[in-house]
Amino acid sequence: MIDFIVVNTKEYYSQVAKLADVIWREHYISIVGKPQVDYMLNKYQSAIAIEEQVLNGFEYFLVTYENKPIGYISMKKEVTSLFLSKIYVLSSYRGKKIGKAAMLFVERKAAEYQLKNIRLTVNINNVKAIKAYEAFGFVNVGPLVTDIGSGFVMDDYEMVKTV
Repeated sequence: MIDFIVVNTKEYYSQVAKLADVIWREHYISIVGKPQVDYMLNKYQSAIAIEEQVLNGFEYFLVTYENKPIGYISMKKEVTSLFLSKIYVLSSYRGKKIGKAAMLFVERKAAEYQLKNIRLTVNINNVKAIKAYEAFGFVNVGPLVTDIGSGFVMDDYEMVKTV
């Protein structure tokens, strides 16, 4: 059984940060390198950073499978879009339709907020994720390069799905 739990306590912030540390290291080091992963985890996915994001309008949800935390989602309501900031599942739980359930959850949130679309950014070299998003109906609307400090950039595509 898959559940989505609102992340709104220091304990949950820490749980998400621990999941991020595992997921990002197993997935992104081969794409952007360990120095950038270390930097981004510290800047964006520490318990303190997650709490600050929640205070600034981001919603985080812990994804559980059979009551075990196995991933997380982060999103932010914008004027006409729901920005899907993060959607991650531990690699050992992929292939169990958890990603599909998570994406349906995000779509329900967009509908609940009466928003026209869902948008996200994905690293241009994250081929598997790009194909998965396309399968969910997202369209690549172009490149987006963001300077994140300390000499690092996020080299992404922006993808959008109309809901």
